[in-house]
Amino acid sequence: MTLFFADLVVRTDEARRAFETHPVVLDAVAKGMTLERYRRLLLELYHVVWHFNPVSAAAASRLPDSHRQVRYFLYEHMHEESGHEEWVRNDLEAVGVMASDTEAHEPSPYTRALVGYNYWAAERRHPCSVLGMLYTLEVIASVYGGPFAAAIKEALLLEGERGVSFINSHATMDAEHMAVLRKILNTLHDEPAREAVVESALLNFHHFTRIIETV
Repeated sequence: MTLFFADLVVRTDEARRAFETHPVVLDAVAKGMTLERYRRLLLELYHVVWHFNPVSAAAASRLPDSHRQVRYFLYEHMHEESGHEEWVRNDLEAVGVMASDTEAHEPSPYTRALVGYNYWAAERRHPCSVLGMLYTLEVIASVYGGPFAAAIKEALLLEGERGVSFINSHATMDAEHMAVLRKILNTLHDEPAREAVVESALLNFHHFTRIIETV
């Protein structure tokens, strides 16, 4: 039987390439963003990150013992990700957005669609769908986070980690997470779980591309 991680990479490659070859993404990685656009991106990311652990918790609560290795993985991953929305909040303050404005921000339709789909998929589609969300976000962070953070620092003349702590740290952190996620994905042998992960990854790549496109 083909290892599922390899199958997932192949089946979602077109969606990944649609993200990485999008003109807005290419321009951001090459030249960074204006201050206003970067603020808008961080405000959208705040909501994505805030809902990360609740989505994971919803999935973990529905996982049967046949997928307990996934449930245990989610417990550990939620612990590691706890409080990361505060990193985004701190980066927003570093680029001039007050905490009260961050909390009052209404996320875009695509951010709501991404978050809403992930809750629905975890609770109604299949709890293993959460792994598709993880795969997408960690691919984006580990592959593109470093170059993007460097471009933002240069464009906005930011010093050290100020303003880019969340994106820059996850560029390295999620490369390590991907190795663990690969092992977990390869424990999935039943077709419903695999199909749910693929569907989730495709939807997350699509919605995240739209988020970047519209900020």
